[in-house]
This record gives sequence, C-alpha cells and structure tokens, in this order.
Amino acid sequence: MELALKDIRRHLGKFLATIVGVAMLLAIVLVMNGIYQGNIQDGVWLIDNTGADLWVVERGRGGPFNEASRLPLDSYKSIAATPGVARASPLAFYTAQRDIGGSSQQFTVIGYDIFGAAGGPGRIVQGRAIAAPHYEMVADRKLGVRLGERVPLGADTYEVVGITHGAVDSGGNPLVYLALADAQKVQFEQDNRAINATAAANLQRLERAGVPTEQAARLLPLLASSTSTINAVLVTLAPGADAGAVAQHLRDWLYFNVYSTAEERSLMLEGKLSKMSAVLGLFRTLLILVSIVIIALIVYVLTIEKIRSIAMLKLIGAPNSLIVRLIMTQSMLLTLLSFALSYALRDLIAPGFPRTLAFVGQETAITFAVMLGGGVLASLMAVWHALRTPAQLALGG
Repeated sequence: MELALKDIRRHLGKFLATIVGVAMLLAIVLVMNGIYQGNIQDGVWLIDNTGADLWVVERGRGGPFNEASRLPLDSYKSIAATPGVARASPLAFYTAQRDIGGSSQQFTVIGYDIFGAAGGPGRIVQGRAIAAPHYEMVADRKLGVRLGERVPLGADTYEVVGITHGAVDSGGNPLVYLALADAQKVQFEQDNRAINATAAANLQRLERAGVPTEQAARLLPLLASSTSTINAVLVTLAPGADAGAVAQHLRDWLYFNVYSTAEERSLMLEGKLSKMSAVLGLFRTLLILVSIVIIALIVYVLTIEKIRSIAMLKLIGAPNSLIVRLIMTQSMLLTLLSFALSYALRDLIAPGFPRTLAFVGQETAITFAVMLGGGVLASLMAVWHALRTPAQLALGG
C-alpha cells in the first residue's frame, strides 16, 4: 500500500486527471440507471395513482394509454349499475400542445368527474383539488405555472387551484387535470372557420342527397361531431366484490374490455415502455463494458510507464506478491475514487435533469460491484505483463 501511494504522489496530477475522466464516464452510467428506472416510474405513475380497481375501455382495444379508446359518455351509467360496482367514474385522456407561459409546451390533459371517487390528481403539494364544475385546473409544477395563475386553453381561461409534483405521463410530460366537461370542450373545440367549413360541407351532402334546403338546415346539428365521448371508465368495486366476476360480467354483457390495475400496468410495461426500456438497458450495459475496458487500458498504461521500476524491484529481490499488490492497489484506488466522484456528480446532475431520474439503491450497489469486479479483472492484464518483465530490463537489457 505504501509503495502504491508513493507512486501515486509522484504522478498525482495524472492520477487525479484519470480519476476525473473515469468518474465522468461512470456518472453517465449512474444517470442512465436513473433514466431507465425513471422511464418505468413515469410510465406507470398515472396507473398506480388513479385509485381504480378496474379499467374499462373500448372493446378490442388495449387502451387508454397504449391505444386510443372511445366510449359513449353514458356508458359509465350502465357500468355503475353492474352488480359489485360501487362507483364508475368517466375519464378523458389526451395529449395537447399549447402556448403556456410564453413557450409551446406538451402536456397530457386528464378530464375526470370531480364528484367521483377516482381519476383525480394525487401528490398535490400546493393548493387544492378542483371544486368548481368549470374553469379550474390542477397542473404539475413541470408545466411552469403558479398557484392562482390564469391559463388560457381554447376560448376559455382556467385558474390554477392546485400544483402537483411528479404527476407525469409515460413520456415525462406534465399532467393537467380538468373537470370532465372542460376537458372535452378543450379537446373538441374548433375555431369558427372550421365549424363553418364543416357545416357547409354537410349541407352540400344533404342537398345532393335530395333533402330540401330548410330541412337540411335543421338536420345539420345532428351531423356535427360528437363531444360526448370518454376514453375509459374507472371502476371502484364494492366491499367484498369479486373483481374477476365483475370484469367478466362487463365483458359479456356490456361488450367492453376490462383490465385490472396489474393488467393495465403489464400492458404499459410490455407495450409502450418495452422498446424504450430495451434501448436504455442496452445503452447502460454498453457503457458499463466501455468503462471497464477504459479502466483496464488506463491501469495497463500506468503499469507500462513504470515497467523499469518494476524490473528494478525484481532485480533487488522483491517478491511477485509485492508487485501484484502495487498494481492491484492502484487499480482499486482508481476504481473506488472514480465511483465516489461519479456518485457526487450524479447527485449534482439529477435536480436539473429534464426527465425523472429514479435511483434504486440495489441497482447502484450492483453497478458498483460490477465496476469493482471489472477493476480487478482489468488489473490482471497489467499484472500478467508485469510478472513477465525480466529483471535485466532495469539494467537496460
């Protein structure tokens, strides 16, 4: 240990620069771990924090997150009348892109029954939930709005009455909660030119079909696009109700697809999140392998630089164990100090990172163990070269 430390003191600048370089690479590995877990956490956040026992969506659809699902608004009433159902709450769910706070932002709108039991905002850190049937909203702090701020959406303006933390969709976009009627209005609202153009086209079709002009004008409202649709119904079961039996009843008699929260979670993990998780997992594996290779090359180069010193140790009769300990000590110090610095860099990067970083202690420990084992293996090549060094090299042979 003393010999290794003396050698490090002689080349302190180079050793510290090497630690910083390796630490930056390891910090990327740790951040990639956080991105991988954060991607999963964001993807299932809404499912885990909605408070539903069953998710009812359109027949044949894997919705409402992986695939679009549309149900008639009144369908929740039929579901509520099903034996074993305590309450059925309609839910509207869609992504929007609007100018908020002077910049164009993407967010996901959640329209829910504010008097229902499920679908409302969780993790409210400021303010309150929506209480009025119109013109109030709850938004995540990632949207950049403040409590009491008035936000224009379409033709109306909504007051921010609550701020959430960590409420995001599978893409990491902030969630905005509105009363169901307001959410539907924002989703289906058209400007006057679009409405007039659609009405004129419908009127022409009716007239070509031989409908008199006056009658056609009365029929126009019936041809307007419907805004009374929802994307899912959240079911809260009655105490003691059999979830499987209720789900089967809804499938057989109301002709809907029904998923439990666990099944909805699996749909998300195996569908929308699967490719991204696979890509992130591959990248972090490659980064770990590259880090181990770089550590191996650095240790090997450091050993080559002092090969004459190693030959001198052999010439004066130093045992091989001393040489092995010299190389291994420096390799372990390099790995340990680099990992410690990378851990500090990770904590420095995390607060300002644009996506959720979720760090799991067990995963960090596994990464540390892999890097430590890699550091040991990386030393073997340098040890093998050092032990093969002839003592005559110290004399210039």
